[in-house]
Amino acid sequence: GNARIMRARSLLAVGWFRRLRSVAASHRAGKRHHPRIRMKIEKDRVVRFHYAVAEAGQEAVENSKDGGQPLAILFGHGNIIPGLEKAMDGREAGDSFKASVAAADAYGERREGLGQRIPKKHFGAQKLAPGMQVVLRTNFGRRAVTIEKVGMSVVYVDLKHPMAGKDLEFDIEIVEVREASAEELAHGHVHGDGGHHH
Repeated sequence: GNARIMRARSLLAVGWFRRLRSVAASHRAGKRHHPRIRMKIEKDRVVRFHYAVAEAGQEAVENSKDGGQPLAILFGHGNIIPGLEKAMDGREAGDSFKASVAAADAYGERREGLGQRIPKKHFGAQKLAPGMQVVLRTNFGRRAVTIEKVGMSVVYVDLKHPMAGKDLEFDIEIVEVREASAEELAHGHVHGDGGHHH
């Protein structure tokens, strides 16, 4: 009698173990088929996005799709204008949306007294004329300036951003959201496609 009971118990144990294995396998299989949770835009994440920007009520003056490559930024580090950063917060890859940004949250109000004289050599061989907009390398990165007057050895420029004082409208398409690398966080900008190249 005891031998029969022991055998029945061992069969139950085997059956229980088999059931446990099949439950674990189905759980693993189920896990594989769960949709991945999409990462939201938040501070210290890298965001790649396409944008078109226009003065309120006007045609777009710039479109990243013309260059083919989305812009990549380290979010929450002041790499884009505050109003756009606010509009993108919490969005996900695949989101497309419009954002209206007032001048104060874009490139600021127009301020006078931002003229400066810059040695002509910094402009290379470019033909310069009043009213032209050129991009200069400065200690603060690349900056758009407007030529006011061209002298013999110096150029008078207006350092106000061309979009200063203007309310802007953006069309945004979020392409990718990912965690930033330790190196990107240390440097304060994105490396690789659409970001900064050393």
